[in-house]
Amino acid sequence: AVTAAEHPVDLGITVETSWNPLIRKLTTMPQPVIARVNGVAAGAGANIALACDIVIAGRSAKFIQSFSGIGLIPDSGGTWVLPRLVGHARAMGLALTGEPVSAEQAEAGGMIWKSVEDEQLDAEVDALAAKLASLPPLGLAAIKEMIRATWSHTLDEELDRQRDAMRRLGVTEDNREGVGGFLRKRTA
Repeated sequence: AVTAAEHPVDLGITVETSWNPLIRKLTTMPQPVIARVNGVAAGAGANIALACDIVIAGRSAKFIQSFSGIGLIPDSGGTWVLPRLVGHARAMGLALTGEPVSAEQAEAGGMIWKSVEDEQLDAEVDALAAKLASLPPLGLAAIKEMIRATWSHTLDEELDRQRDAMRRLGVTEDNREGVGGFLRKRTA
């Protein structure tokens, strides 16, 4: 009988054809992406959730970087997103030990936006989705793009990018309607 060890799978192909396109799509599509996490998000599942723009988890949820125990690295953007969310020291600890992080710990440590009671998870995510759907889409897309790209810019470059975005967005119908609604104390 032939064993898997004699014919190993090329995990690089799996990552390149399955996980990387998904992470790239989640992070570059203009619309904000909400991750709703209940239960255990381990390995690629944790990193796919963390690649989303806003993560809301039920209190029973856990995030686990389960790679070190099987001799791998945090894929699906994990080595990139973890240090940006929780800092170098915590990212190293999570990746090297594989210790689970509760939803409450993830919220307190800045890994996710919010943890809520399990029975409130659906309502919380639905309310957030409705709120985002009611906001001007061009501004939301610009916020997402600006924040995601900021790590590769100096402060001076970012200030110039902000100027350019404000110039571009300030003449849109989204902005006119939003300002009009604000001044009239009504929903845009």
